[in-house]
Amino acid sequence: MTGIAMPKPSDAVLARRRDIVAALQEIVPGEGVIDADTEMRAYETDGLTAYRQLPLVVVLPETVDQVARILRYCYENDVKVVPRGAGTSLSGGALPLADGVLLSMMKFNQVLEIDYDNRAVVVQPGVTNLGITRAVEEEGFYYAPDPSSQIACSIGGNIAENSGGVHCLKYGLTTNNVLGLQMVLMTGEVIRIGGKHLDSEGYDMLALMTGSEGLLGVVTEVTVRILQSPETARAVLIGFPSSEDSGKCVADIIGAGIIPGGMEMMDKPAIHAAEDFVHAGYPREAEALLIVELDGPEAEVDHLLSRIEEIARANRADTIRVSSSEEERMTFWAGRKAAFPAVGRISPDYLCMDGTIPRKELPKVLAGMRALSEKHGLRVANVFHAGDGNLHPLILYDANKPGELEAAEAFGADILKLCVEVGGVLTGEHGVGIEKRDLMGEMFSEDDLKQQQRVKCAFDEKHLLNPGKVFPTLHRCAELGRMHVHKGKLPFPDIPRF
Repeated sequence: MTGIAMPKPSDAVLARRRDIVAALQEIVPGEGVIDADTEMRAYETDGLTAYRQLPLVVVLPETVDQVARILRYCYENDVKVVPRGAGTSLSGGALPLADGVLLSMMKFNQVLEIDYDNRAVVVQPGVTNLGITRAVEEEGFYYAPDPSSQIACSIGGNIAENSGGVHCLKYGLTTNNVLGLQMVLMTGEVIRIGGKHLDSEGYDMLALMTGSEGLLGVVTEVTVRILQSPETARAVLIGFPSSEDSGKCVADIIGAGIIPGGMEMMDKPAIHAAEDFVHAGYPREAEALLIVELDGPEAEVDHLLSRIEEIARANRADTIRVSSSEEERMTFWAGRKAAFPAVGRISPDYLCMDGTIPRKELPKVLAGMRALSEKHGLRVANVFHAGDGNLHPLILYDANKPGELEAAEAFGADILKLCVEVGGVLTGEHGVGIEKRDLMGEMFSEDDLKQQQRVKCAFDEKHLLNPGKVFPTLHRCAELGRMHVHKGKLPFPDIPRF
């Protein structure tokens, strides 16, 4: 695995493999345990396919009790566990460990309850993102977060990575749309957080768990909020002669107080790839393309569309095309949703990056990426959530050419460093995983990282849940628990000690 170091496998655990498999087969009988190398190949990687590793064994539980017993056994026997949903993670968050159990939650695939009165749906974590909308759309409702992989990605994985999507600008990421969780801790203890009520007293544990990347517990049930479908939704394609013009238009739209349902941006390589793949009617001559969607009452949508057209023309837009039907609106979005597979047709391999920046820095960062493209000798296609500054540069390379994967990794690291440099963050919705793990020091101090690890220790003091992810240097919980004494003095000496 190029450029990524993972924890050294435990020889003691590897030597006990047969006993571990037998114990798991007692907990999950039948076909719930997979231990043949050929059958485990399907689990050796996630969406970050540059890195692969066979797990020790794969287990597919069907009940909460089985999940609890598996985790309790692994806790008592010091066996690592990697939780996995649909495997669409783009940061290596579900990459297996050679000495770890891969815990697949995809048999938890039922919609348990639809409560229209409370506008809530209770589902198991293996239900797909789009499956929630499909379950409620006949009654005029939908689930707002919509990552590009929504047809396949699981809601449990969305919780782990705090996924967003094209409509997160107005309706929020996963954390803004989750009401409650049932989770199993590493010790096998089953806990509930939140519920159908909007808020609960005390610490916001729900927000802590959302985006925790499988490091704190295993989700076994999710309660999400659903929204009523808007009266009207229309999208507009806006082509620009430069990415800088497009970026300036984004900032001006938000600055005018307009919050679209979605606002996506693509550069010329991505426009051509998507148009060749979907034939959505994108302007091929444009250097950058904005897709802006307005939703709500028809009069409001018409008014805001006219204002956006004015702002676009003030930023040198040379193509403006408004959807005239629901079918045309969906076609506009089909090209954007298919951008990742479309780019796969023009390059043998690509790395999909994920960083977030202040909107006003879009022109500067796009110019910086062009310079980095020349520096590393690799092409890049840009597709991103322009409204909230969440960038998804696709770095094109050929893994069969010596040195190109390493060059792509270096290019991606430079892009993320640039995001942090302009006041942004390392990730918007893909998570840290292994991809950004060794860049955490660019954004956080050593004290920051230790404090984050203290939270990890509170839930998993043995570091058995998804180890090797997120933290570049892992400290033992005993070390983190010590009081730091500097020059013979405790911090905050005025606080009473008990």
